[in-house]
Amino acid sequence: MANQGIWRMTVRLMAAAVVIGQAMAIAQPVATDLPAVTTPLSPPPVRAARAVAVLAPYRHDDLLWENDKTAHRIYGHALEAVEPPSGSGIDGWGKNVPWPFADRQLRTGDQHGYHGEGIDFYNVGTTRGVGGLGIWHDNKLWTSRNFIRHRIAASDGRVADFSVDYAPWPVDVGRKVWETRRFTLPLGTYFTRMVSTIASDRPGPLLVGIGIGKRTTGQGAGELTVDRAHGLLSWWGPVDGDHGRMAVALRVDPAAIADIRDDADNHLVLLRVTPGKPFVYHVASAWDKGSGFRTRAAWDAYAAGETLAFSVPGDRP
Repeated sequence: MANQGIWRMTVRLMAAAVVIGQAMAIAQPVATDLPAVTTPLSPPPVRAARAVAVLAPYRHDDLLWENDKTAHRIYGHALEAVEPPSGSGIDGWGKNVPWPFADRQLRTGDQHGYHGEGIDFYNVGTTRGVGGLGIWHDNKLWTSRNFIRHRIAASDGRVADFSVDYAPWPVDVGRKVWETRRFTLPLGTYFTRMVSTIASDRPGPLLVGIGIGKRTTGQGAGELTVDRAHGLLSWWGPVDGDHGRMAVALRVDPAAIADIRDDADNHLVLLRVTPGKPFVYHVASAWDKGSGFRTRAAWDAYAAGETLAFSVPGDRP
């Protein structure tokens, strides 16, 4: 009986060790060449994988969303007066922990430093960043300013789900458009699902350009993969010192593609869109020091291989 008791205790201890080991493995970064930590972040409330969306009124209404894989930011209307010319491009942050970190990182006032959980070294500038959009007209991309309203539908750990409105902006001198866009990021994927509805003060189709920013990290333009059959543009950024690389991808319905081209700031895929009719696309970003993607080939394979739906709302993302 004593031996059986010892055996049961040993089994329990071994099971506990496995659980602890799994938890530690989840918390460990993939890379071993991470930047030096400056000041560590304050501890997270819970060290568990969660998907959240957070408004940051303390930082001119930045809107942050992230899950266990990736983290992003868009800029609120209040920032326009502080950091012109801010705009509607999408920021991508590197992260190397499964729990949320972006809000705590932003509150330090030093989001560009590495504090042990992630880093913002992707420079959106006036580009479209990680899948921002505009209207392509007269060989030019006409873009909105920062979002003016937001509605967070879910930030419950399982999914980050919110919508924003962009105020009317001009397309040359003869037309105005405005947009509502829904962003949905569940756990377990690098891809945020976008549902965009663009309205117009004039009838007739629009040519929408969805972009990946050029020269957003390091020196040089990075490497672009175009896979029209999968509706994919995939970008592998240049090395940015000890920060490493950022990778970006966008996916659209291949049947909706009108053209793939560049402007001075962006790699673009052009879609024909009917005003008032929603359309779906997906965007993703990853940090090579925080994800499992250490090569361009691995990132391209993931971006092309993900099963993504392009059905219009009504369906759950």
